[in-house]
Amino acid sequence: MLTEQSAATVRATLPAVGAAIGEITERFYARLFDAHPDLLRNLFNRGNQASGAQKQALAGSIAAFATHLLDHPDRRPDAMLGRIAHKHASLGVAPEQYDVVHEHLFAAIAEVLGEAVTPEVAAAWDEVYWLMANALIAIEKRLYEESGGPGPRAWEVVERVEETPDVVTFRLRPADGGPVAGFRAGQYVSVGVTLPDGARQIRQYSLTGAPGEAVRQISVKRVRGGATPDGEVSNHLHARVRPGDVLELSEPYGDLVPDGGPDTPLLLASAGIGVTPMIAMLADLAAGGHRAPVTVVHGDRSPADHALRADHTAYTEKLPDARAHFFYERDAAPGTRSGLVDLADIAVHPGTRAYLCGPLPFMRAVRTQLIEKGVAPADIHYEVFGPDLWLARG
Repeated sequence: MLTEQSAATVRATLPAVGAAIGEITERFYARLFDAHPDLLRNLFNRGNQASGAQKQALAGSIAAFATHLLDHPDRRPDAMLGRIAHKHASLGVAPEQYDVVHEHLFAAIAEVLGEAVTPEVAAAWDEVYWLMANALIAIEKRLYEESGGPGPRAWEVVERVEETPDVVTFRLRPADGGPVAGFRAGQYVSVGVTLPDGARQIRQYSLTGAPGEAVRQISVKRVRGGATPDGEVSNHLHARVRPGDVLELSEPYGDLVPDGGPDTPLLLASAGIGVTPMIAMLADLAAGGHRAPVTVVHGDRSPADHALRADHTAYTEKLPDARAHFFYERDAAPGTRSGLVDLADIAVHPGTRAYLCGPLPFMRAVRTQLIEKGVAPADIHYEVFGPDLWLARG
């Protein structure tokens, strides 16, 4: 994909760029938000900017993409690009915004690397950027065409359910009374809210209802920051949003969707609020009469913290060949397990496709155990809530 000259230049300069990529992205965001403060207020997640998570994700994804181009020159990293494109589409990212990013990113590269950025080096990395950007623009264009466009739609809250002390489910219907389009189980929507300081912040939440229902359903965990600030949007939704209020929702996006047929064995593993996409998957599998074995695994602090536990159990029981394994760090009841998730004595059927959602340490541990049990790495799929630091780190 890269020209031979650019590939040689990128290979020679990748160590230097990689070593400085953290500083480059720090300068990039500073320049970007200084020139376009509305982007920080109304598009970018201010919490992820404050924590540095978004900077790490951007830095890692650029380096990972460049490395892939060098290691696999004839193969585009569609899994990586697709994951990013779905997130961008849910935010309504437009093609012209890639020009803005290019301007400030390359200015930051020049600031940090100085005279090392010769015209040849600049041209090579410019080629890397536009290969990635144009691929994302093309994927996002297709996603917009499939969904009907990037614009948000007003949805009225018709019900609010307190699932746990820190998780609330909101059921919503179109405020305009129009039809509800379908979605694929496991997908998410972006929810936009206006905060007390006037900023419009956007977050993604998995759809927890079954596809085909007349309402949309999301379950929101209140983010308690501890050493970092509390989650702005989750706390706003918990404290202020009641039936009759209106939220802005994007169309559904996301690529964590079961793609096997009714005879494909599945394993759905989650921890904490990572349960949310699994509930929609189980509801869809139960409605579709999935015949093959389904192994359900979930880890949580306690049964009281296990959001949507009744749905998790009920949908599993509706499947003809499914079994749930719930792990709790405390207060484990009969029929459940104590401690962290461990697949050591859980049967994993040949040909299993696995879907994971939860904290990164949890997903890394489960992925390792699945591979040890013979599951092909290509058959292990995951969703990260927030910047995808796992993808960025390869």
